[in-house]
Amino acid sequence: MSSVPPPERTLSRTRAAAHLLAALGLVGLSLLAWASAASAHRASTTSLGTALPPDVAAAAGDQLGPGRAVVLGLVEGVTEYLPVSSTGHLTVVERVLGMTDESTKDARDAYAVVIQAGAILAVLVLYHRRLLDAAKGAITLPAHARAGVSRWTDGERVAAALAVGVLPALVTGFLLEKKIKEHLFGAWPVVAAWVVGGLVLLALSKTGWWERRPTGTALVDITVRDALIIGVAQCLALWPGTSRSLVTIVAALLVGLRLSAAVEFSFLLGFLTLGAATAYDALKHGPDIVNAYGVFSPALGFVVAFVAAVAAVRWMVTYLEHHDLAIFGWYRLGIAAVTVGLLVTNTI
Repeated sequence: MSSVPPPERTLSRTRAAAHLLAALGLVGLSLLAWASAASAHRASTTSLGTALPPDVAAAAGDQLGPGRAVVLGLVEGVTEYLPVSSTGHLTVVERVLGMTDESTKDARDAYAVVIQAGAILAVLVLYHRRLLDAAKGAITLPAHARAGVSRWTDGERVAAALAVGVLPALVTGFLLEKKIKEHLFGAWPVVAAWVVGGLVLLALSKTGWWERRPTGTALVDITVRDALIIGVAQCLALWPGTSRSLVTIVAALLVGLRLSAAVEFSFLLGFLTLGAATAYDALKHGPDIVNAYGVFSPALGFVVAFVAAVAAVRWMVTYLEHHDLAIFGWYRLGIAAVTVGLLVTNTI
């Protein structure tokens, strides 16, 4: 797909990407410094009273050494944009690693925010030109709309589609966050979602739908209606194990986008959706991350998630140029079976 810059692109683009990484690195260090300072302030200010108790902070620190930080970062980075559900994998892997202490649950959730940010950064780096065009379109679109300009630029169309596509999941997630965490964040709900999603992918492959589907439209030709349908479908991914990538890619194909466009829109939509959710959680629990785990383990998990996500996205883009999504259907059924085995034997 042309969206992912190949190695032979010009040196100026390479330098631009390097400058972008450097800037984002400074932002990341600034956020960690802010979290560290805020954590110290919380601990020393009795009026706030929200710092983790010493015994809880110690238990959290014991549960997340560098080794586990690498494992969780790797799992997040590899699975975030593949149609296999990163949340489902993290839910099961945390149990396998013995990270089940209820007193440290908030700290674990906060750490997941950090490593998810690494995966989000991967899409920003790989698709920075498309995101920059969309950002420019978002700035010019209101003025053009007021002026009655009927022909939008490519950036304006993509910006409008992303704005419409991201809203349903953000609103639904905000309204149902507590209920979702209470009832769906468990191994058995994840298994059920893995199985259903796997069967859907295999059924589509079995019927030959992948081969028969039309070539489809390019990303810049996406309509607001198409984006709304994809955005509503994304709400299904609030059930852990479903996979946001799965439902958005399939929905995009069903509304007529070509496979390359469907995958790219899924990644861009994920960047906005996950970015908003991560920012919300970071503002809410950011100081708890440093309070529980310090700086090194979160930073290590962030870097590992970023590198793994870059590799996973590049692999998926190349793989889907010549294959369908059936392999992910088989994988989902396989990981569901393994998880059931771990559950019935009380291993997790």
